[in-house]
Amino acid sequence: MAKCVEVTGAGEIPLTAWEYPADPHRHTDPEYAGPATRSAVLMLHGLMGRASHWAATARSLAPGRRVVALDQRGHGRSAKPEGPYSREAYVADAEAVIEQLNLGPVAVIGHSMGALTGWQLAARRPDLVSAVVICDMRASALGEESQREWEAWFKSWPLPFTTLADVRRWFGEDDPRIERARPSRGEFFAELMEERGDGWRPVFARRHMLRSREAWVHDAHWDELSQVRCPALVVRGWDGELGRAEAQEMVRVLPRGAYAEIPEAGYLAPWDQPEAWRAVVGDFLDEAARKSPPSQPTAL
Repeated sequence: MAKCVEVTGAGEIPLTAWEYPADPHRHTDPEYAGPATRSAVLMLHGLMGRASHWAATARSLAPGRRVVALDQRGHGRSAKPEGPYSREAYVADAEAVIEQLNLGPVAVIGHSMGALTGWQLAARRPDLVSAVVICDMRASALGEESQREWEAWFKSWPLPFTTLADVRRWFGEDDPRIERARPSRGEFFAELMEERGDGWRPVFARRHMLRSREAWVHDAHWDELSQVRCPALVVRGWDGELGRAEAQEMVRVLPRGAYAEIPEAGYLAPWDQPEAWRAVVGDFLDEAARKSPPSQPTAL
């Protein structure tokens, strides 16, 4: 079971992180390094997501590593202030968590918005980041039309949902944004709902999500990508929002970039094809650790 850890983000914002303990029954390797020498991993969810989405990946990485997942501001169990939801705030939060929990240098695994935070942090604080996984996040600006489409999409949600089964059905089958049924998407969104007096509603405020998107709607992030000096893996699902051409250009721009595709997966590749995702990420982190200089032990 994950341990809940209360931390403080930028501007004294209360944040909730979750630490996944290594399972002692899985430590069959006689060369396994104990807790004092484990490398660290920080997992950052995407827009609307939450730390609990990373549970399966975290458990797969925990043997031999110290794994922490963060509920970012406005998400999960962390505080939901009216602002700011700027790129600077998200990056400063991640920086604060790494320092407060003594994680650095840490491998950052990010999905979508969390991936952008990961590479921005790696560019600004190379001393804190040993490797970064970038899953389905574009470096190009999306444009104002993208924001209008999201506003319309949010308004189309048939809130409140009567049951979680209704949540799974709408996001996994009935949502007009998808072309075919995606049960994993339904499960993903079911985890983002909480029961209230009138039914099931999202744990986040949709206005906060729109503010969070503004930074990549209007701005491109190629320059910061080029400043990431640690090993970096760009991962996309075959049917994801990050296209192959842009993903490969991101790898070219990254000084130490690598590329991977997850077959039969979309934007939610870690949940569409979890075994393939975990294999790709685990292999990358192992290889990055072999190529990186030794660091100081990470304390619990």
